[in-house]
Amino acid sequence: MSKITLIYNARLLDESMDTPGAVLVMDAKIRSVFQGYYTNSETLEKMARAVLTEDGLEEKCPIELFNAHGLTLTPAFIDMHVHLRYPGQTQKEDLNSGLHAAAAGGYGTIVAMPNTNPVVSSMEMAMKIEREAAAIGLTHLFQTVSITKDFEGSDTSHLDFVEKKYVPVITEDGRDVPASAAMLEGMTKAAEKGIIVSCHSEDMTLGAQAKPFRQEALEIMKGVGLSAWGTGDDDFDEDDEGNAEALDRIDLALTKANEILALAEDVATVRNIMLAKQADCHVHIAHVSTAVSINAVRDAKNEIYDDEADYNADEADAAYQAFEDGEKYQPVPNPRLSGGFAVSCEVTPHHLALCGTDEPYIRALVNPPLRSEDDRVALLEALRDGTVDVISTDHAPHTLDDKAAGAPGFTGLETAYAVCNSVLVKDNQFNPRRLSQLMSASPARLLGLQKGLLRNGYDADLTMLDPDEEWVVDSSKFYSKGKATPFEGRSLTGKVKFLFIDGRLVFES
Repeated sequence: MSKITLIYNARLLDESMDTPGAVLVMDAKIRSVFQGYYTNSETLEKMARAVLTEDGLEEKCPIELFNAHGLTLTPAFIDMHVHLRYPGQTQKEDLNSGLHAAAAGGYGTIVAMPNTNPVVSSMEMAMKIEREAAAIGLTHLFQTVSITKDFEGSDTSHLDFVEKKYVPVITEDGRDVPASAAMLEGMTKAAEKGIIVSCHSEDMTLGAQAKPFRQEALEIMKGVGLSAWGTGDDDFDEDDEGNAEALDRIDLALTKANEILALAEDVATVRNIMLAKQADCHVHIAHVSTAVSINAVRDAKNEIYDDEADYNADEADAAYQAFEDGEKYQPVPNPRLSGGFAVSCEVTPHHLALCGTDEPYIRALVNPPLRSEDDRVALLEALRDGTVDVISTDHAPHTLDDKAAGAPGFTGLETAYAVCNSVLVKDNQFNPRRLSQLMSASPARLLGLQKGLLRNGYDADLTMLDPDEEWVVDSSKFYSKGKATPFEGRSLTGKVKFLFIDGRLVFES
């Protein structure tokens, strides 16, 4: 018998809708959306039964009613950039803890990175991980495959056997492919299959030059008892003369490191876009963090749009002339729908929310580093003008010992929505529909998924939110094994309350 659920008394929110209403779910799909104020559940149930009767179902088939009590119902979030540390690093995270963290964060789908032990370098290994994740019954998972085999930097032969249906994204994330020839080869193979190449854009030789400065800062931080994630240092006395001197030395070393890493990102971003153009592939620039890099993405997109406009104009003129000459009219194809060179990009909640030149966040170690206020504002503007396609967490859990030793990255799945809602919607007056687009509809389109919108026939992966609930981040309550977050103790606005996967309630806060 069909599983049927009617979620009512909700605020319906997606990229083009913000209205009271209800959603009828049947067999893991959205069957119907009812917009408007309905205070009487019996009226809505009659409307739902009328729809079901059209489908040939019996009038008395059971409908499970779920009263949202005015909460916001939105398509479940989709994260294109998550580190689950599985296999091989389960002390940091595993499938069970990571998927529970994703569910608690409102995520219906996540894309896992391949920098594991061993590196995920085959479709067979990726599919095995995806099957194990599916058996848990929570958030859907796509497993990426590395661009070069085992991250060794040159061999792309394994890509000959990767299929887009199971692996829509390949990446070397955690590092970049140093050799441009190898990257071009990988991109060319991906282009032939319609697979997205996600790039951690970092010139690795420059990155190596930054490492000694970070190590210098870490040694000083250990000596005075400071953390490597920007919080948890309430007992540190900044007025102490010795501590003040230590802070100055730390800031100087990290400033030098970050300047080098900014150049490393900018150089590699331009290179990867140029290689993607040569390969005629879709490149996705991960965790963009600098004004220079986001401008490079913007320029590349504008060039693509200008070329498409010229192409369509020329083709339209030719098609119309042929029609005038008595030939059958042929519609003009959209080149973007048939593959080819394309550029998309993501930004992270922490790069949107935090200024990396300020205390204590200059000491919150992550790759790419937290940037200047000018860079942060440039990312906000890129959100406004559409340059940025998606918000991804770059969820990077570490043990506290590894983090203290300088391992870069933060736990992010369980704070992402609240950070973005607080920083973007509440502080910067972004339309909540735009946030839904960035976290749901746009990543769904990039991945080719029938998700991310409240529409008939779309997958019933749904998140229920209270956008006005205030709460204080307490990492001890995270489902993730990773407890290092720069938002520890910070008051945020917006709370995930429920998550439905395929129409099933799988999480309740």
